[in-house]
Amino acid sequence: MNIALIAHDQKKNDLVQFVTAYQAIFAKHTLHATGTTGLRIHEATGLSITRYQSGPLGGDQEIGALIAKNQMDAIFFFRDPLTAQPHEPDVSALVRLCDVYSIPLATNMGTAELLIRGLDEGLLDWRNIAREKGVRNGK
Repeated sequence: MNIALIAHDQKKNDLVQFVTAYQAIFAKHTLHATGTTGLRIHEATGLSITRYQSGPLGGDQEIGALIAKNQMDAIFFFRDPLTAQPHEPDVSALVRLCDVYSIPLATNMGTAELLIRGLDEGLLDWRNIAREKGVRNGK
């Protein structure tokens, strides 16, 4: 499965710790990340990660383009709800695309725990069918 890893500055440490804790599961999948987040995760885990621009420089949009092409299966986006983000419209667009294409999205540690465990148990295998058939939002 194709998985995107994104984190706002104040949440990068949390995402690095999360991926480190579940490194064995993430290692079974193809990982994508925005710039600094991807670098930090790679340095901490050694996992292979395709890196895009940082979020404010268009990385969110690059990952959004993969979602729009139905080439992304799950998103772990640890957002900081207490800090204004200069690229908030890009963040909103990414969340909207996840809804349009029925892409599971975890924006906090609690949901991320459920998503990673479901991924490990094969509960997201329906994404393989959706991707192959170009299914968008059940259509």
